[in-house]
Order: sequence, then structure tokens, then C-alpha cells
Amino acid sequence: MPTIAIIGGSGPEGRGLGLRFAIAGHPVILGSRDAQRAREAADGLLAIHAGIPVSGAMNADAASRADWVVLSVPYEGLRSTVTDLAPSLAGKMVISVVAPINFTDGNPRPVLVPEGSAAALTQSLLPESKVTSAFHNLSARELLKPDEMLHGDIIVNGDDRDARLATMRLAEDVKSLRGVDGGPLANARCVEEFTSLLLYINRTYKKRSTVKILGI
Repeated sequence: MPTIAIIGGSGPEGRGLGLRFAIAGHPVILGSRDAQRAREAADGLLAIHAGIPVSGAMNADAASRADWVVLSVPYEGLRSTVTDLAPSLAGKMVISVVAPINFTDGNPRPVLVPEGSAAALTQSLLPESKVTSAFHNLSARELLKPDEMLHGDIIVNGDDRDARLATMRLAEDVKSLRGVDGGPLANARCVEEFTSLLLYINRTYKKRSTVKILGI
């Protein structure tokens, strides 16, 4: 199975995705700007599920050692992170889970991205990589509970069809999830912005709802 680096892997979403990918059998490297934090994050996942193939490393080391790279960083730091790692990401599939959101009076609101979406920005910075957009609408809390069944569809966008299909298969490596072909990267904006709506709904109803596409 391809080795997956998660840049920003010490955060809740990155750790949660790392846990699920590792349980599915993918070797996972949790990347962080701090090597100690990365190792502690990996140790934390091993405490949750012993024996999984997970380790921690500095972001640059994680990216260089991986076959596929997942970006799970705040939107504010996306440009600088991707620019710094660009040499290690060339020729690789890069999956953006970044959803540009800020909070106004406690309410989540999408951030207007000049390039159209965080994923489109990433692709513009990585012309030699195949960028896809996916995994935005999963609960980090549920991801970090390996005995809890996940439900929902993972909408995947990307301009390279083979990369979209590979990302869809990765989604389906996680039990009970389904990958859905969402078309080109231009559509990623819809999915990223929907994340703020979903956060509002979940906060209002005190639930952890997700996305399910009916009729396919």
C-alpha cells in the first residue's frame, strides 16, 4: 500500500485520518513542524490502536518519504507550508482536506479564496503534483474512535482523473465510507464552503451529521 504523509498530522483531523488510514493498512507518517510533537502524536495513535503502521516526523521528512501526501493544515498557513514543501511534493498525489473557514460572532463562515478554493490554490503552487480535494466533512472526534462506524460519502475533486479515482479508493479503504467523483478541481469550492454550513448545522442541533449523496 502507498505510504501516506499527513502534513499537520498532530492536529485532531490529521491524527484521525492517520488512524483510519493506518488501520486500513497504509503506512502513515504524521508530519509536524516539531519532531517531538509528531512522535507524540504517533505514540498517541498507537495507544489507541496498538500495532498500526504509524510514525512521526518533521513535515519535510514526512513529505519526502511518502508516496501520497495529505494536507491538513489551517488555511492561513497553507501557502507557506506548500511553498516550503514543493520540492518534496513534485510528482506526487497531494490531497487537500483544507476548508477555509473563520468564525464571526461564534458562527462559522467560509473564507473567500482568490483562486477559488484551497485545493485550487494548492494546485497553482504545485504544478508538478496531482492535487485532489477530499475528506472535508468528517468529524475528528469520530475519526479518533476506531470502534465507531463512520457514515457518509467523500466527495473527491481533481483535474487528474486517475488521482481522483485513487483518492476515492483511499476513502473506501475506511470501512463504511464511499468515494464519490465530484469532478474537476473547480468544484472543490462547493465542498469546502459547505463545511461551514455543516458546522453550523451540527452546532445548532448538537449532532455530528455528514454528507450522503442519494440516488447513485
